[in-house]
Amino acid sequence: MMDWTDRHCRSFHRTLSRNTWLYTEMVTTGALIHGDVERHLAFTADEAPVALQLGGSEPDDLARAAKLGEQWGYDEINLNCGCPSERVQRGAFGACLMNEPQLVADCVKAMRDVVSVPVTVKHRIGVDAVEDYAFVRDFVGMIAEAGCDVFIVHARNAILKGLSPKENREIPPLKYDYAYRLKRDFPQLEIIINGGIKTLDEVDAHLQHVDGVMLGREAYHNPYVLADVDARFYGSTQPAPTREEAEANLIEYCRAELARGTYLGAIVRHALGLYRGVAGSRGWRRVLSDSKKLAARDLAIFDEARQHLREPSEMFE
Repeated sequence: MMDWTDRHCRSFHRTLSRNTWLYTEMVTTGALIHGDVERHLAFTADEAPVALQLGGSEPDDLARAAKLGEQWGYDEINLNCGCPSERVQRGAFGACLMNEPQLVADCVKAMRDVVSVPVTVKHRIGVDAVEDYAFVRDFVGMIAEAGCDVFIVHARNAILKGLSPKENREIPPLKYDYAYRLKRDFPQLEIIINGGIKTLDEVDAHLQHVDGVMLGREAYHNPYVLADVDARFYGSTQPAPTREEAEANLIEYCRAELARGTYLGAIVRHALGLYRGVAGSRGWRRVLSDSKKLAARDLAIFDEARQHLREPSEMFE
């Protein structure tokens, strides 16, 4: 998710789940070919496994960017064909690429020709008023012929004109059955479902029909949902980390990043939902959102924030 799932976010989420596959925010090919590669691609080994999500529509540029991703140690290259924002459309990529399946197939082939890690595609089920299942079935079929065997299906249409990205996540109806049908029609492919999924019970229900589940904004706003993933879905016998243990790990990460000159707020903003649903969490978030306190670079801010968790009258809704 652009501006959200950066390296600080991923490092925090990794303390909650060792096995969950993590994705970068979408990085455009232009940013890698003409910009600061290290700023966009540097990450720590502790974050792995991590997939690099690319935005672009030129096969040669995507091949160059994918090769950079592999060289920097990413475990997967993912092509975004699902983002509906006008800014992305102006770059002729994102969800509008679903209208050009042959171009997407060419892009996938160009990337697969230069990297040995998997090349995957994230997409919607339709564009604008196209509601027919055959549209997404034929899209997936053509891309699969180019060698892609993993598809992450955001089970909504993308409305390219008239809806904001936020509205595109809420207004087009979810059609999970389209993803289920894709799995039935392409049993040899790995189909991962995405969109509106909030609980691990829902994850479990979807896994009766598809191969995997992607959590997006729920994992960001309520990160502790990841704490039970390893035991429930990966067979881990390790106890789930407590919220307090996750916070302690976060503090140590902040300490190391402060020594590198990182702004504290750039890290803490990703963890504001850690105590969601716990008494006093609103006050905890309020302290950790105070720009003056964050600018002071003093980790005692966590001690101050934690005091609010002892106030049972203050509940986060």
